[in-house]
Amino acid sequence: MQPGEVKSAKDARAIVEARGLTHVKVGVFDVDGIMRGKYMSRDKFFSALDSGFGFCDVVLGWDSHDQLYDNVSYTGWHTAYPDAPVRVLPATCREVPGEGNMVMFLAEFAEGAEAVCPRGTLRKVLARAADHGFKVTAAAEFEFFLFEETPHSVREKHYRNLKNLTPGFFGYSVLRSSVHAEFYAELLAMCEAMRMPIEGLHTETGAGVLEAALNYSEALEAADRGALFKTFTKVLAQKRGLMATFMAKWSHDWPGQSGHLHVSLQGKDGKAVFHDAKKPHNMSDAMRWFVGGQQALMPELLAMVACTVNSYTRLIPGFWAPTDATWGVENRTCALRIIPGSAKSQRVEYRVAAADINPYIALSAAIGSGLWGIENKIEPDAPITGNSYAIKHATRRQLPRTLTDAAGRLAKSKAARDLFGDAFVDHYAATRLWEEREAKRAITDWQLARYFEII
Repeated sequence: MQPGEVKSAKDARAIVEARGLTHVKVGVFDVDGIMRGKYMSRDKFFSALDSGFGFCDVVLGWDSHDQLYDNVSYTGWHTAYPDAPVRVLPATCREVPGEGNMVMFLAEFAEGAEAVCPRGTLRKVLARAADHGFKVTAAAEFEFFLFEETPHSVREKHYRNLKNLTPGFFGYSVLRSSVHAEFYAELLAMCEAMRMPIEGLHTETGAGVLEAALNYSEALEAADRGALFKTFTKVLAQKRGLMATFMAKWSHDWPGQSGHLHVSLQGKDGKAVFHDAKKPHNMSDAMRWFVGGQQALMPELLAMVACTVNSYTRLIPGFWAPTDATWGVENRTCALRIIPGSAKSQRVEYRVAAADINPYIALSAAIGSGLWGIENKIEPDAPITGNSYAIKHATRRQLPRTLTDAAGRLAKSKAARDLFGDAFVDHYAATRLWEEREAKRAITDWQLARYFEII
């Protein structure tokens, strides 16, 4: 039996027994999209398949640097950080390249913790789609920079004067990809083995930056693939003496790093919901309303997509990232790009997303807002033609400029509470407010250089 054939608890037991494993790797994704996990003994894993297991809920109560939130109600010192129930997901079984015949399983939080679990939030949105008779397919594409550095060296250098894998602007470069063909081959093979196949892999414009477009799949699987891709691309790079970053923008000298999301809907009959050859740009009424909902709610849900303080350094004119909730047909200056085509290829690209997204939460926003648009038959503005950056857009289409502003908009959003639940909105908005509060405590190099002597 191969990992992709595992569908049930019985299958999970069978593959562990067939491989003679004494331990299995199990992991969950936290609010920031970081994989938290452990090696679990065979007997413990078999028990967890039947009745779940406990995972300290601190992973839902701390930030990406393991610092405890002081502004959330779900968990904290007031609850004494108990174990939260977690369910193992047999169908997520995957190979773990480089670890012999080891297999890995994803898990997700259950019971009360499910309300603030990123994967649980996306499942809630997809259940809403199913209630309307829709199946959602999606795919993510990520840009990431590679450096000839190690976790030790970047700290010793204080993240300054880092050595990129390659120099210069070499977008779509066959020269660069051929010189470093061994790494490309390893990345492609790893992703095939882990059931997150890459449709396209190439250099982007920038020093040592690559872009990987993952194959489309059912939306929950697409989120699993996106989250795993980010995690194990970093693993592979570090094993090879390199480092990969998925920051939205690591340097003012280079463009930011996108994490664009492609979304489409199918009906119960498998037919494309977005495609209507009789309509302009082949956009069905449902697709137009879907885009209308995405456009209308983008300013309210931006914190779920632009999720770090760094995210907002990318959302500036002229750097391939949107600054307003706009849409256009094959227009890469807009936040939403409609890609017309056949029934199979018609889709919307959610371009506001950067590489720093938590795929579960960002897809929840992209899909949930679109469903809300269909439910309420929200008409979008006229599509933008030409350079969206050169147009002054309506105030209601302006995106929040800081994470604090975005979190505040999310907390007040009635649509967000309807789509994702009060527990998620309250918890997630608080985590984003904490994130910017932590940033404001920092004394930056810019501040020292500007004020140290002269003020």
